Amino acid sequence: MRFSEELRQAAAEVWQAQHEHPFIRGIADGTLDPDRFRFYIRQDYLFLIDYGRLLALACARAPRLELMERFADLAHSTLRTEMQLHRAYAAEWGISPEELEAERPEVATRAYTDFLLRTAALGEFAELVAALLPCMWGYSELGQRLAQQPRPPQQRYERWIDMYSGDEFAALAGWCREVCDDAAAGVGEDGRQRMTEAFLASSRHELDFWEQAWGHTP
Repeated sequence: MRFSEELRQAAAEVWQAQHEHPFIRGIADGTLDPDRFRFYIRQDYLFLIDYGRLLALACARAPRLELMERFADLAHSTLRTEMQLHRAYAAEWGISPEELEAERPEVATRAYTDFLLRTAALGEFAELVAALLPCMWGYSELGQRLAQQPRPPQQRYERWIDMYSGDEFAALAGWCREVCDDAAAGVGEDGRQRMTEAFLASSRHELDFWEQAWGHTP
């Protein structure tokens, strides 16, 4: 069994809770309150900024040149292309660039990004990879599962599903799993335990992020 599969099994309960979360179910059937989704978009914008920092730190901490190049490309893509796409998608929901820039991180957002950046700065490279994997892999899995269900009547939710269910995003998640498996092979049992703890922590933060958006009241 690949080490990433062991991580997925260890976090199975948390990931299942994400799949069954009312926020995700509301996207799937189109019944999610638009104000809750707008809040999610604004907080996700802030998350992406720090995710760009995380990828830049991954580039700096990577043990091989080809990994440095790939993480540098991902950081650039996140901060330029993906951020621009996020602004365009936000505009479809009536969220202006000024609103995005004025947004401040809520508790779950700050807790998640603080954990990721602290792990990237102070942990081993293997821990860093394990910590960032639940975001890439988790969104890919969610998107693919939702894409197999009847399409929501709300087109903007359908676009969100298409964004994360595509082959390109799945390939990125698959690459990150390979990096994680390779990193696990280079550390001992203690290192793999730290990787497991980092993966579980990020998985719980992902769930908290959905719960934060679901609990938002305008």
